[in-house]
Amino acid sequence: MLILAATPIGNLSDASSRLIEALGAAEFIAAEDTRSLSKLAGLLGVKLHAKLFSLHEHNESDRIDQLLEIAATEEVLVVSDAGMPTVSDPGFLLVRAAVERGIAVTVIPGPSAVLSALAVSGLPTDRFTFEGFVARKDGERHTLFEELKTEPRTMVFFESPHRILETLQTAAEVLGETRKASVSRELTKKFEHTERGTLAELVQWASTEPKGEIVLVIAGATKSKVAPEELVGDVLKLVSTGMRLKEAVAEIAEQNSVSKSVLYQLCLDAKQ
Repeated sequence: MLILAATPIGNLSDASSRLIEALGAAEFIAAEDTRSLSKLAGLLGVKLHAKLFSLHEHNESDRIDQLLEIAATEEVLVVSDAGMPTVSDPGFLLVRAAVERGIAVTVIPGPSAVLSALAVSGLPTDRFTFEGFVARKDGERHTLFEELKTEPRTMVFFESPHRILETLQTAAEVLGETRKASVSRELTKKFEHTERGTLAELVQWASTEPKGEIVLVIAGATKSKVAPEELVGDVLKLVSTGMRLKEAVAEIAEQNSVSKSVLYQLCLDAKQ
């Protein structure tokens, strides 16, 4: 089987006893950077005796067959440099191929920069979307935020310290300066800090050139209140495609948080 193991994102004390035990017992380990793994093992007091395989974005496709041939009969531990493998880190292609071949995949959970930043952001956590690293080019970055302009869920992004100001400026331009957000840097480390405020306020803060690994969290868009009368046309449009009136009313009412009974009666009146 494949065993996906989360490693510390900063503080070594966050390494779980399961991770330490797994590192010491593993016969085969696929690591994003074998040198980083060896350093981590040394800091944790773990003596590695596993055969090590590098698994990074440039060679993952080429490693799949070799690693899965082993995983078919043995356990292969998969780790990234920090956090959970596959989450903006190598491993997804390997896991997908393992699933397709019927090879078991399990996990040793642990630190996550995504969840940590979301938890301390002060923004809604009941529904969220992880968008990975923000596009580097200005045009692509602008397009990204245009596509997310009406996203109602809280959004989480990874960004580098030397691009965070430009990203915040673009986000403020597209999403609006008053949109709430937070920037967390150096999570779990000595100089951990989370700055919260509007995008406009965070632009001002980021002009001081913050350092460290950064996670940006932006509040989702709030739905504007729509009067039921304005939705009658949307319902009748669905009905014209063959949908039953009650089903069409239920769908439109749920999307816009209005009363189904009120909207249903308005639609009946409009058809008379």
